[in-house]
Amino acid sequence: MTDKTPYAVIKLGAKQFLVKEGDKVVAEKIAVPESGALTVTDVLLTFDGQDTTIGTPLVEKAQVVLTHAGDKKGLKIRVAKFKAKSRYRRVQGHRQQLSHFTVKSISVK
Repeated sequence: MTDKTPYAVIKLGAKQFLVKEGDKVVAEKIAVPESGALTVTDVLLTFDGQDTTIGTPLVEKAQVVLTHAGDKKGLKIRVAKFKAKSRYRRVQGHRQQLSHFTVKSISVK
């Protein structure tokens, strides 16, 4: 990245996301407290505009606050089973539950 905008790499669920303040993040469904804010402490890398901090494996005292924007279903995918020469075919659809978040703040204490 060429600009000096602060960003972080976080681990949310089983995936990693590069986030900046104001970004929208779509992850697999995550249980969120009633307040609607989720504090992520699994921060792998931070950049504050000048210095980059790489965690081993996590950055100490760093956190990213996300606000919950709702849960929705993803696009439908088709799951097909097929066995040759036996007339066996099964097609099933699946829609993954997804959580939508907005990045509120990135802080390194």
